[in-house]
Amino acid sequence: MIKKPSAYFNLPNKVAFCNFCVLSNQRPHSVSEFKHKKDRKGAIYLSIDKDGKCDACKMAEWKKTKIDWDQREKELKKLCDKYRKKDGNYDCIVPGSGGKDSSYQSYVLKNKYGMNPLTVTWPPIMYTDYGFKNFKSWIDTGYDNISFHPNGDVMRKLVSLSIKNLLHPFQAFILGQYNMPPKIAAKYDIKLIFYGETHADYGSPIIETSKSLRSKSFHTYSNIKDIYIGGEKYSDLVENFKISKKDLENFLPMKEDEFKKSDIKVLALGYYLKWEPQEVYYHAVENSGFKPRPFRSQGTYSKYSSIDDKVDDLHYYTTYIKFGIGRATYDAAHEIRNKHITREEGIELVEKYDGEFPDRYFKEVTDYLQISQDEFFESCDKFRSPHLWVKKSNSWKLRHTVGQRGEDDNKK
Repeated sequence: MIKKPSAYFNLPNKVAFCNFCVLSNQRPHSVSEFKHKKDRKGAIYLSIDKDGKCDACKMAEWKKTKIDWDQREKELKKLCDKYRKKDGNYDCIVPGSGGKDSSYQSYVLKNKYGMNPLTVTWPPIMYTDYGFKNFKSWIDTGYDNISFHPNGDVMRKLVSLSIKNLLHPFQAFILGQYNMPPKIAAKYDIKLIFYGETHADYGSPIIETSKSLRSKSFHTYSNIKDIYIGGEKYSDLVENFKISKKDLENFLPMKEDEFKKSDIKVLALGYYLKWEPQEVYYHAVENSGFKPRPFRSQGTYSKYSSIDDKVDDLHYYTTYIKFGIGRATYDAAHEIRNKHITREEGIELVEKYDGEFPDRYFKEVTDYLQISQDEFFESCDKFRSPHLWVKKSNSWKLRHTVGQRGEDDNKK
């Protein structure tokens, strides 16, 4: 009897693909980054029902057929009317760095709903030239902005640890992006924070769309002993890696009791307004001076999403290694659900571009992080789950792909 290859990180042992888009059941749900451990104990992954439909596709169907968008917008207007400050002071925060989503969020809140947004930026780890230009264009169209630049040496250490321990180069950025805005809101007595899409748009349980508030588990904690960053315990970061508590504080969420006392509400604007990435992109181009990359993003066929950080491309490559899901899969899944391409077209795009190595900024990124390229590739091999990958003729191959072209797809 042939032994089945083992699955790492609590991944589902049997790979299954959605029959309606191109996502697989290996796609992880959104979780609290500061609870992210090396073994991913308790991790949950995309649900696909008996008809072969994933939760993200169900959500897309709900958005078209079951959600009353007029009623949702009335709820938004009521919320804005309650918290709008008549003296022109800031009454909401829009976190972002001038990408298509934050450009859209700030524009509609200010110009359609009469709010006074303060934009808050946790800057990319390494800005791209065109990403920084988009940031400047965004602010120059009429927004105040607070940008918080963390200690660069600490940022570098945490990103390097997250690659070594989690193969997750974006973790430190995500922590700052989620955790700094509530702290600034508390300082300025701002009660509303608006992010963009709901997590359910990407495959988290649809039940998350039953309310507008994001779970406090993403941006609060009660016990410092539960905090992990870069796969290391908080206490070890202080004692063994000599990172000060003051510097780590910038990456931590608010304490649960402080957050409750502040009465801050962290919301997804996509709960109230029907959100389509391509339409949001067109809006940002027309109203905020947003410009796409001057070339195709490596690993996919598009050039307007996640383009402000030189680490972006590497991040998507690591999801391909850990979960067999690359950047083209994420892009194609969205466009299939929004009827911009067919599933057949999406499959061909995934087979062509997923897993393309992002070499454009690779040397620059590894030099900045002070890790060797060999170290990065060694980390990649360490995180290849045997149930997803097999080595043939000294080359790694996926066992299963959405186009049924994997090494094990045609085995009887």
